[in-house]
Amino acid sequence: MAAAELNTVNATLVLPAPLPLDGGQSLDRVEVAYETYGTLNADRSNAILICHALTGDQHVASPHPITGKAGWWLRTVGPGKPIDTDRFFVICANVLGSCMGTTGPASISPDGKPYGMRFPVITIRDMVRAEVALLDALGIEQLHAVVGGSMGGMQALSFAANWPQRTRAVLVIASTARHSAQNIAFHEVGRQAIMADPKWEGGSYYGKSKGPENGLAVARMAAHITYLSEAGLTEKFGRRLQDRTAKTFGFDADFQVESYLRHQGLSFTDRFDANSYLYITRAMDYFDLAEEHGGRLADAFAGATARFCLISFDTDWLYPTLESRVIAHALNAASAPVSFVELSAPFGHDSFLLDVPAQDRVIAGFLGQ
Repeated sequence: MAAAELNTVNATLVLPAPLPLDGGQSLDRVEVAYETYGTLNADRSNAILICHALTGDQHVASPHPITGKAGWWLRTVGPGKPIDTDRFFVICANVLGSCMGTTGPASISPDGKPYGMRFPVITIRDMVRAEVALLDALGIEQLHAVVGGSMGGMQALSFAANWPQRTRAVLVIASTARHSAQNIAFHEVGRQAIMADPKWEGGSYYGKSKGPENGLAVARMAAHITYLSEAGLTEKFGRRLQDRTAKTFGFDADFQVESYLRHQGLSFTDRFDANSYLYITRAMDYFDLAEEHGGRLADAFAGATARFCLISFDTDWLYPTLESRVIAHALNAASAPVSFVELSAPFGHDSFLLDVPAQDRVIAGFLGQ
């Protein structure tokens, strides 16, 4: 489906007021890069906000400007698709702290130099705060739904907990209400890989030929393993050798899975900023919705008026089904209407991005209500 047929608008908004942050600081003249698909109806009631994951961006259903690849959720968003742009006005903003047009560490600070590590540490709620400011600027008082997978699901939950009157429905896919010790540990491995790269230079690598590409590639490799399932890796690669008939007895990529991970790591450095990776993973690690609301998750949803749908996958070990059950129980305790389904798919955490027809049916059915 060509982007033109999606009625796509790519824009950047400068927020009219300083953006307050959970860390106590604020950011002036925050730019929010976003895309919209479809047409906003007369009473502005058909808007859906899609929140993207850690390494995602606003290019949900349009070609990526750097890689040229199709939008990351093109199979889900478009005319006649589960998120139907013939019916809904779809908005996706690049998150605060990222590197695809929204203000982040690579952005120019008031002193005319890139922020680098002077950029304030942010939270998931800060990201949502910027998205709410975007909705205000667009004149959208209440969404038909907020939708997100993985880190996008965290944003959707934060939206529902902190701005409960701003949406009528919340769809959370393959996500969690807080990061576990294991989640934090994997992210710390990635951050240390970046900061150990000599070319990181304390985050002040902008304007030089290359940044910490090796460290960022290793961080991506480690994270990418968590997005897949053991069964999926075995089926796709097994112990098959890469372009050779025998082991080299060296440290080249002997196995196909090694070659695959190296490609994933190197290609990632072409489109993502290492400092942004540090800041966004830190925001995810800080996320604990119960902690934000006095220690009881149900209290986070005390003011919720929306209906909720939770989707998990049986092979997702990054945010396993148990995490969604915890959210469902909290919503039940808060007397919020919630439906919950665990789907079977072989792709691990990445299942929400891939071809899972059952997910398509759940999304279309929930949003169509």
